[in-house]
Amino acid sequence: MKRILILHTGGTITMQLHVSQNDSSRSAVAFNLDFFEEQVPGLREIADLDSKTLFLEDSSNMIPELWARIAEAIEADYGNYDGFVVLHGTDTMAYTASALSFAFDNLSKPVVFTGSQVPLSNRRTDARRNLINSVELATLNLPEVCICFNDRVYRGNRATKISIGDFDAFASPNHPVLAEFGLNLDIRSQYRPDPGAFRNRARFDPRVQLVKLFPGMDFSRTIPGDASDVRALVIEAYGSGNLPAGGSHTLIPALGKYTRSGGIVIITSQAVYDEVDLDKYEGGRQALNLGAISAGDMTTEACITKIMYLLAHYEDHITIRDLFRENLAGERTR
Repeated sequence: MKRILILHTGGTITMQLHVSQNDSSRSAVAFNLDFFEEQVPGLREIADLDSKTLFLEDSSNMIPELWARIAEAIEADYGNYDGFVVLHGTDTMAYTASALSFAFDNLSKPVVFTGSQVPLSNRRTDARRNLINSVELATLNLPEVCICFNDRVYRGNRATKISIGDFDAFASPNHPVLAEFGLNLDIRSQYRPDPGAFRNRARFDPRVQLVKLFPGMDFSRTIPGDASDVRALVIEAYGSGNLPAGGSHTLIPALGKYTRSGGIVIITSQAVYDEVDLDKYEGGRQALNLGAISAGDMTTEACITKIMYLLAHYEDHITIRDLFRENLAGERTR
């Protein structure tokens, strides 16, 4: 029987658990698996389970330091378990899963993120199904950081949250699901890492700013004047990467000032489907001439965590720009 470690970080799935159990929200002690057995009978028939509480946080409170704590916990027990299930709030789950996909070199075991829209202790909850599916998934040969939710398995760095109240909370707009639970589990695609020893490189530089364009935006207030405090700027532009570049309402001078100071500009789209093409319209072409980088078909979550990861590991802008354009962990098509 495969050995699986469940790591608890908070979120809706086990909301109220720390009230009814002995675990302190500030301790890193073993989780009481009797609670799971009570709520999800037969769970321990799937795998030999252990569980640890890392912290109990609403996912809106997640920060890069907590991403690193999850990665370090997996690294510490990497040789002791066949797979890992991370219980996490849904609001920022795609950010954490994306971050860990970049942090782990040569991952050879499943790291499965899951959560729920309704607490596990409620009668009408999606948590039981998500938990059963995730534990089963963690026993398989799937070397991915993934999200398992509502009978579907998404590559973590391709997923985004699309619904607040529906059980079908996630989607993977520009990549097929990795697997789908039905009568049988159909694993459709995997991102195979290079052979080599597993390594955790979970360091992230948070000096990144996200700007979503809207008509009439005052660029003098929203675009950093230089790169002293914001090393990289992710812009959610229109359509295929278009942005205002003509007349009096133009983004180009502000972008030029920022890039000349050493800032890195990444352009993604407010539309979640398809990919950015900066050659298609004049605004994109002018941004490209200033050194802006196309995000391709990456999610905004992947853009932000990827550039945070690269900024923490490299100083040379050419290296950072080149690596951002590469497919490091299955996060972009080209």
